[in-house]
Amino acid sequence: MGLRSRLGVLALVAWVSLPAHADALRCGGGTVEEGDSRVSLLQKCGRPQLQDSFCAPVFQNKSLVPVPEPFASNAVPCQQIDDWIYDRGPGSLMATVRIRAGTVQSIRIQRQPR
Repeated sequence: MGLRSRLGVLALVAWVSLPAHADALRCGGGTVEEGDSRVSLLQKCGRPQLQDSFCAPVFQNKSLVPVPEPFASNAVPCQQIDDWIYDRGPGSLMATVRIRAGTVQSIRIQRQPR
């Protein structure tokens, strides 16, 4: 393998090993990223077009098995999760923002325009 090929392979390996960038949501009032507060999201992007809330199970003692019902409801609280969907208009990509404990946990951008 020549020097040029080795450098190419090395560059490819370095590029692949870089951490992926999280999605950000650009709105009229600014950009929202993971870790921003719910208030910041509302200020920058306004109210979502759709909103869904659910109670995620809490895992106890670092196990991967959630506490079963009916014990979970009585003994172990769940954590409120909100999914907010922003439809940014024709030709734009829809975004789903997941909020946990008042903080933006993730932003998923739909990969195809509606």
